[in-house]
Amino acid sequence: MQTPHAAESRPSFPATEELLVAGDIRIALDANSGTNKYGCPPSPDPELAAFGSSTASVISMPGFAAADHLRNRLATSMNLVYACELERIRLEFLQLCDLSDLPGLDTVFTASGTDLHCLAGKLADGTQDKPTLAIMVEERETGSGVAAALSGSNIEIASVPIRLDDGSQRPATDVDAEVEARVAAATAQGQRILLIMVDVSKTGLIAPSPACVARLHDRLPESLDVLVDACQFRIATSTLRAYLDQGFMVGLTGSKFIAGPSFSGVLLIPSNVAPHLRGNLHRRAAEENPGHSDFGLLLRWEAALAELRAFRALPENTVSDFLRTFAQAVQHRLSNDPAFELLPTPILDRHPLAETTGWDAIQTIFSFLLYRHAPHAGKAPLNREEMAQVSRLLQRDLSGDGLVSFGKIAALRCQLGQPVACGMRDGVPVSALRLCVSARLIVEATANHGAGSAAVIARAMAALDKTGQLAMRTTSL
Repeated sequence: MQTPHAAESRPSFPATEELLVAGDIRIALDANSGTNKYGCPPSPDPELAAFGSSTASVISMPGFAAADHLRNRLATSMNLVYACELERIRLEFLQLCDLSDLPGLDTVFTASGTDLHCLAGKLADGTQDKPTLAIMVEERETGSGVAAALSGSNIEIASVPIRLDDGSQRPATDVDAEVEARVAAATAQGQRILLIMVDVSKTGLIAPSPACVARLHDRLPESLDVLVDACQFRIATSTLRAYLDQGFMVGLTGSKFIAGPSFSGVLLIPSNVAPHLRGNLHRRAAEENPGHSDFGLLLRWEAALAELRAFRALPENTVSDFLRTFAQAVQHRLSNDPAFELLPTPILDRHPLAETTGWDAIQTIFSFLLYRHAPHAGKAPLNREEMAQVSRLLQRDLSGDGLVSFGKIAALRCQLGQPVACGMRDGVPVSALRLCVSARLIVEATANHGAGSAAVIARAMAALDKTGQLAMRTTSL
């Protein structure tokens, strides 16, 4: 496929493809595959059936064009333009999120969701005698580097499981009770607390409950700070506003639901957060090097804004209608095909902090286990290594591998959310793959009065067809 190329300008200024993966070794390209660790190249791949937005997405043609256009503007004056472009991106981001009128809101762009957790941890850092206690859900539901990012010199980590040993969801009342007990113990010792609520997790859960978080914050306004980990960005603007109005910090990324390129985070800090947080933020800002320019981050956010702009142009009822139709089709397939076991996702209830009638109350991440049916052995779950193999093979054109029974789907290249460890089944350590709907897919589906809806759903069914076929043949591939 012919990919876009940046226009000629300064020879010393990197190409758009290089800048999109610049500035962070965590998104460096593999020399053999030409993709980052999430399986994404730095240029568009329109033939890919992209349902992996809970992990990462390949940049779209419009996203690449927007980044390329910005790259060419930057190439003419570089640092002289950088600050202006970053401010332009900040202002448009706030406008697209209906936050332009929120006074005193600080918007801090970071390389990733992990980095924004690191920043929040530094803002909430305690003292050597009284370290801050950060309470978070288990890492496998947020990010592998989050706990390490939070662990400053004066921060302790308390991790709360939200799934049981068999991978099923832990009762929300039990999660809330453990969080409240940990908060009570820390308060008794005079510690400050950074409570992190995930909305939504890698497998689509909200924890601890917003009702629990609201109670604790109201009870302990002087000693408990809240960070809403909304890095999946699967929340409506009204929900985002509700969290900020409560005085909660909110972390978002442009690289999950919005489907921008990997590594584009932002931490929102409202004016009504605890004074010590705002003081630490301003102190850090004064110490930072004002000459630092992260062109890669700038281009990644520019691409993400192209996706967000298109999504925000859609009426909310149009978004909700498609999401309900999509969810019904995917849930029916995963619940009735013996190759799959759909992991239940409860209603996404944010009461009393936010309404539950918006599009973000509808499931957009569908997590499932895979099973094979072997002669004389019955039904057996795929283990974690086999699920990882399926995840990799889905992205390959297998039409030349002699898999006649696959039919046309052998050639289909598709991307699902990378496997997430989900306990044990029948003595086998298992993980869940995730089929996800993104803002980009919603825009495609609802174009021309919904004419694309059937095509998006059919593509999702084809991706599941290939996944089911691979489940039966994993050990032989």
